[in-house]
Amino acid sequence: MATPDFIRDLRASAGHQLLWLPGVTAVVFDDEGRVLLGRRSDNGRWSLIGGIPEPGEQPAACAVREVEEETAVQCVVERLVLVQALKPVTYDNGDVCQFMDITFRCRAVGGEARVNDDESLEVGWFEVDALPDIKEFGQTRVKQALSDAPTWFEPTGSF
Repeated sequence: MATPDFIRDLRASAGHQLLWLPGVTAVVFDDEGRVLLGRRSDNGRWSLIGGIPEPGEQPAACAVREVEEETAVQCVVERLVLVQALKPVTYDNGDVCQFMDITFRCRAVGGEARVNDDESLEVGWFEVDALPDIKEFGQTRVKQALSDAPTWFEPTGSF
């Protein structure tokens, strides 16, 4: 995920200290029920598409923007899937962030999946029962996007 300019500006005065930030994740399905994934250029792993909203940007609009920027796929948000505070992460440069992830179920409505920026090495559609290793984070979100049941995580933060 490329670092937005507003976070670079914050870091200029905040240093490496913890920043509490919004983040969005898009679980995008096509008409065949496949899931859109990108293989990240920063760690080489397959993942759902996501990013950080710009100041004032609505989370659902951010999800749509990120999907198109990263994959050239146009999508519409169908519903909210999950809101979850994630554990803090420390990046190689020492920056610490903790994200409030807002995950949306989306439906592709146009475009052809392709690498559309420098954040991905590959982009593709995957059958739900044949996903590459997308860690528990992605698996939980795909499963929840396919379900109509609410997800509840214990307030202790263990998930």
